[in-house]
Amino acid sequence: MIVFTCEDTFEAMMTCIYEAWASKAGHKNIKLKTEPIGNLELFCEYRHTDGDMEKCRKVIRAIQQKISRRAYHMVFRCAASEYPEKLDIIYRFLLLGFYYGSRVLSMLSHPAVMAFFELDRKVSNETHLFREFTRFSSSESGVLSALIEPKSNILPLLYPSFEDRMPSENWMITDVNRRLAAVHPAEDETYLTSLSADELTLIRQDYFQKDIYTDMWTGFFQNIAIKERKNPACQRTHLPLWYRKYAVEFSPDPDI
Repeated sequence: MIVFTCEDTFEAMMTCIYEAWASKAGHKNIKLKTEPIGNLELFCEYRHTDGDMEKCRKVIRAIQQKISRRAYHMVFRCAASEYPEKLDIIYRFLLLGFYYGSRVLSMLSHPAVMAFFELDRKVSNETHLFREFTRFSSSESGVLSALIEPKSNILPLLYPSFEDRMPSENWMITDVNRRLAAVHPAEDETYLTSLSADELTLIRQDYFQKDIYTDMWTGFFQNIAIKERKNPACQRTHLPLWYRKYAVEFSPDPDI
């Protein structure tokens, strides 16, 4: 068994798929994994693959032309998953896709397609929830800042929504887990940047500074509901605790 490994980036993963396909070692004898690798398997040959933009583009073009643009968007979302076996799931789906074309998207009973769709669904759902529950706080410099801790690497999927909704504002969304930030200068394009530990600490400290808008929103949240109909269990169903960590309306009362 040959195990192709690569960094957990989209470019590296597409390159890894290219190299695995070009190896001609037989698809049953190939497995793909993202790094870091946990326990090594016996009787396996591990081959590290570095990202190559040209090979990445070739794979993207092949997916769009031989399967469909929808399939490419699904591959992009699946690549953002935190699931350790995601790369191999994508590879197995593409094997079918390059053979059956766009029809593969209707083959939901096939185990490889089913696993692929399940991965896409989980990432899409998490992106949707953070799109609804992301909260911004105004800093002293006037920049709107939001903190999130998603399980998957959804920041590239999340920020275009706010780019459309707030094109004239200076804002920044920070993925605390990955120390990655989407920065949007007013009337300009959004870009992704990595943060140092010190920069992340300063952003977190600044985020929790309360202002008049924080107080107004918290007051609205606490007074709009009917106390006699308070149902914490139902509330947790619609807004899980995982998404509340940086929601300012929950900070005064952790029992809500």
